[in-house]
Amino acid sequence: MDVLVDKQKRDYDHISRYSSFSFYYNTQDKKYIYEITSQLSDIVTFVEHKIKQDDTLDSLAFYYYGRPDLYWVIADFNRIQDPFINLYENYKSLKVPNLSNISFIVKG
Repeated sequence: MDVLVDKQKRDYDHISRYSSFSFYYNTQDKKYIYEITSQLSDIVTFVEHKIKQDDTLDSLAFYYYGRPDLYWVIADFNRIQDPFINLYENYKSLKVPNLSNISFIVKG
């Protein structure tokens, strides 16, 4: 008997790192398992931002996009896994992608 059953796919219309993903039901754990989603493609126009002392991912997202909740776009584009990282201590600059041109790397 298969442990992972009831494969489904979910799509979102808005910009999200989870814009398209599959998920399964695990019959042993009785929980849903979500597939690993795609990273943003790095073949996109961007602005290079020189990091200042007080910069955070959400403050940069607010400055460039008007929405701090899009901090993950900048983090993902720069392959930053820790959203609470001290940018000033770890980076001299970050690439801030143009939202209208972002796309995801298709896995598979």
